Amino acid sequence: MKILLVEDERRMANATSELLKREGYDVEVEYEGEGGEDAFLTGIYDIAILDVMLPYKNGFDIVRSGRKKGIKTPVLMLTAKSDVSDKVRGLDSGADDYLTKPFQIEELLARVRALGRRGALVSPEEGILTVGDLRLDTKKLVLYCSATGKEIRLPEKEFHLMEYLITNKGTIISKEQLALKVWGYDNEAEYNNVEVYISFTRRKLKFLESKVQIKSVRGMGYELRGDEDA
Repeated sequence: MKILLVEDERRMANATSELLKREGYDVEVEYEGEGGEDAFLTGIYDIAILDVMLPYKNGFDIVRSGRKKGIKTPVLMLTAKSDVSDKVRGLDSGADDYLTKPFQIEELLARVRALGRRGALVSPEEGILTVGDLRLDTKKLVLYCSATGKEIRLPEKEFHLMEYLITNKGTIISKEQLALKVWGYDNEAEYNNVEVYISFTRRKLKFLESKVQIKSVRGMGYELRGDEDA
């Protein structure tokens, strides 16, 4: 699961990032509002943890900007303020949850787990993502078709690609978003890499005989469609 952490207190940001990484999360950190907004607007993250008070642009504005552009990433707001009015303002801006500093890491992790269960059809006990007749086991990296009983283990890149498509089922995902999600900022993946891996994944779906399809949307990207709308 990919997490964006936007926090200007570097010691706190780095410590929180390390704790989240120990729990198995893939964490990227931004230390100011404008960089945080740019990252948030990519839509590649499963969860965003945003501090309210940030240089250049505050957390409220980041969430509001993202929601206007259709970014559905669950957001946990962090703030030193505990006033009800601040919490209401955060939630009204589009945040999903609110945590007041200082906080216990156990509570942060519990809230992150709760947010991670939103959006996708997930069985938290089994780590299963579901769309149509497909089941993706996020622990074993196995893709299974309930209609045919066939299953196949996915290589890492195809797993991350399929995971992202399932959690954004019904949404058009650009090649740039897929490249950032699967290969990350530090790897300059070319668009043809995305096309190649889409082709690989489509072959897996054909082998499974699933009714779920990865549709190309001309000039925009790809959309995963379940068996009810494929």
